[in-house]
Amino acid sequence: MIEKAIASLQKGKFVLIYDDDKREGETDIVMASEFVKPSSIKTMRKDGGGLIFIMIPHSIANKLQLPFLSDLFSEIENQYPVFKHLVPNDIPYDTKSSFSVYINHRDTYTGITDIDRSLTMKKFAELAKKINNIDTNESLEIFGKEFRSPGHIPICVSAEHLLDERQGHTELVVSLLIMANLIPAGSGCEMMGENGKALSKRNAIEYAKDKGLVFIEGKDIKKAWSKWSR
Repeated sequence: MIEKAIASLQKGKFVLIYDDDKREGETDIVMASEFVKPSSIKTMRKDGGGLIFIMIPHSIANKLQLPFLSDLFSEIENQYPVFKHLVPNDIPYDTKSSFSVYINHRDTYTGITDIDRSLTMKKFAELAKKINNIDTNESLEIFGKEFRSPGHIPICVSAEHLLDERQGHTELVVSLLIMANLIPAGSGCEMMGENGKALSKRNAIEYAKDKGLVFIEGKDIKKAWSKWSR
């Protein structure tokens, strides 16, 4: 199944990833950001229904000096005391939120349309590839020329040691993209059900079969990553 998931991502297709029964118990519909089109955003918002976001490795966030929002809020809580009361210290399935800043590409208008969001995601993937061999200062300059914040695309940053440290969708997606030898920037959206809850695992599997997409569980990605990263 891992080979099918990797092949699908390399072809620019969606893959459905279920994290774990003991974690969020959610399925995300994801793809490599370098292949995102307006139609991809439409599929995510209509068939996914959750938050549409981008996932990147800690190394890229480091190069662009992107903070975790929770850390940023802690830094400014004396100036803005409200953040002392909003500390995310009770997340039932994790120890820390992976959210960083929200961005729009500077060529977008409102930033929320399918065209705008796909442009932001695709351009960010291009940026991630571009900054691989340049220093931080130049990376920041390019980043600032192309993007503005706040925007409509939230960035989620993986743990530094990926699945050895955290097993969220961000780490699962980034690990899969690395194994697929693609730009490690993934676009995704949580899949919601008609009952007001996350789409059930059974219904997610049915959706994947109906659409001809790969459904894979986090445990399978973790197993493959463990072998690949030795």
